[in-house]
Amino acid sequence: MTNNLSQFKSVVVANILGSSQLLGNLPSEDLFKIAEFTRQKSLEKGEYLFHQGDLPQGVFIIQSGAINIHRVNESGKQHVVRVLRAGESFGEGCLAAPEPCAVDARAIERSQVLIVQKCEFLAFLRRRPDVLFRLFTALNSYAALLLDQVEDLALTDVETRVGRWLVRHCPDPDSDHPARIRLQTTKRLLAAELGTVSETLSRTLAKFRDQELISISGKSLTVLSPSRMSRFLRIPHNEEEFNGALAYPA
Repeated sequence: MTNNLSQFKSVVVANILGSSQLLGNLPSEDLFKIAEFTRQKSLEKGEYLFHQGDLPQGVFIIQSGAINIHRVNESGKQHVVRVLRAGESFGEGCLAAPEPCAVDARAIERSQVLIVQKCEFLAFLRRRPDVLFRLFTALNSYAALLLDQVEDLALTDVETRVGRWLVRHCPDPDSDHPARIRLQTTKRLLAAELGTVSETLSRTLAKFRDQELISISGKSLTVLSPSRMSRFLRIPHNEEEFNGALAYPA
């Protein structure tokens, strides 16, 4: 009975690993091997997965729920780096590094997380360099995401940041057809992720609604035309930007 239960858990974990962005499409035998050194962790809302300064345990893959990756500065202000949801992963960059974690990770709703143990995973990667290339791709995507965040925070206003976020979450940013986006987090957390506060986010969404760029229904937003929203984001929003656009035409 115990063996059957253990085998069932291994199948479940292997299936979850196979549905993740990081390890998807790996052969089933590889997924079962990784499942052998993967453990599951349950988190209640508000519970921490790890703290800044902790030694990295391995790669974290979100099974369900949502994990807020953030840093707290010296004045106590929280900066949201990323919100992870089912299928997404974090910690790939810590595999070969002895440095402690540079961020905090807290569940913002009840969550299940898979932890692919560091030492065993490194040994596996030494035997399977093709999987290592997947990690490089994941790290490259994460670095690109961080660069986009830095650019948005440094060079754009709140209206542009919110608009870009909406367009990025549309299945086809070039489409003229409506795209529905369900908000899977609180407005306060989304505002923090975009470098603003919830009141400003609400005003910005209301402005987009008044301009017939979006519609709002409960926790769902519909971008009425992603391509039109993209064109709108390229229009200068104040006199200074307009003069700059005239002086430096594209």
